[in-house]
Amino acid sequence: MSICPKNRTSRAHRDQRRANWKMSSVNLVKCSHCGALMKPHCVCKNCGYYNKKEIIKADAE
Repeated sequence: MSICPKNRTSRAHRDQRRANWKMSSVNLVKCSHCGALMKPHCVCKNCGYYNKKEIIKADAE
């Protein structure tokens, strides 16, 4: 059996429903070590720290 819609959905109603599938901006937080903006729950690309521990050795500055 296939789907048989009882009533036709207008283009406006269909497009209003689809309009909510928009992308959200990336959430950024400050690094606790260097203060740079980074994605939450990820290693900081600036200093290499995560959760106040050095995970990746950063280059000499």
